[in-house]
Amino acid sequence: MIEVKNLCKSFGEKEVLKDISTVFDSGKTNLIIGQSGSGKTVLVKNLVGLLEPTSGDVLYDGRNFMAMDKKEKIMLRREMGMIFQSAALFDSMTVLENVMFPLDMFSNMNLRERIQRAKTCLDRVNLKDAGSKFPGELSGGMQKRVAIARAIALNPKYLFCDEPNSGLDPKTSLVIDELLHSITHEFNITTIINTHDMNSVMGIGENIIFIYEGHKEWQGVSADIMGSSNQKLTDFIFASDLLKKMRNAVINKEM
Repeated sequence: MIEVKNLCKSFGEKEVLKDISTVFDSGKTNLIIGQSGSGKTVLVKNLVGLLEPTSGDVLYDGRNFMAMDKKEKIMLRREMGMIFQSAALFDSMTVLENVMFPLDMFSNMNLRERIQRAKTCLDRVNLKDAGSKFPGELSGGMQKRVAIARAIALNPKYLFCDEPNSGLDPKTSLVIDELLHSITHEFNITTIINTHDMNSVMGIGENIIFIYEGHKEWQGVSADIMGSSNQKLTDFIFASDLLKKMRNAVINKEM
């Protein structure tokens, strides 16, 4: 569990995050949504320590990240997995070597153990036979699955995903969503996903935080969205005509 308390972040006179308090639950897919420029990415960067809050606290299972010294923060970061928007694989390394990279850097395993762990992670994302390939030989969806395998190699307690479905077709996006959802439950990970993908929101949104102009405007689950009376949320979620029709159909059915 990650708890955020009264988090604020300013750049000069511009206040980007405004007194955000929320909880990201363990064993759930926690989604952060909001318009471009709303502060979603800044929030995630504050959570992982890439930016330092102007004020407020971030607690990892009761451990205050803001109060830690440099060594303690480095140790905590070893409990984090990261999936970047572009997959961020090393082109000169094989798939297996990419997955082994965090193990080579941070684990105490011997070479044989590291290879076996990497193969296990690749098998978990259904890429058992791709270890000898290079990233350039893979599709975009397969590259994202390699990135997931690398992110879980060190058995993280916390998994951060930045637009994991960016650039993927709807079918492949669904595969990635289901994979992240199942891994989250299987290993009881606190998974935080920064996304614009409304299919992800409605499909795997077990805890959704809607950021609007730097503050937390709404929090709930996907089932609550259809009937929400929050106008800013509905304007954002139901921007497309198709989603508006879906929502109206649900409301009319309940009436």
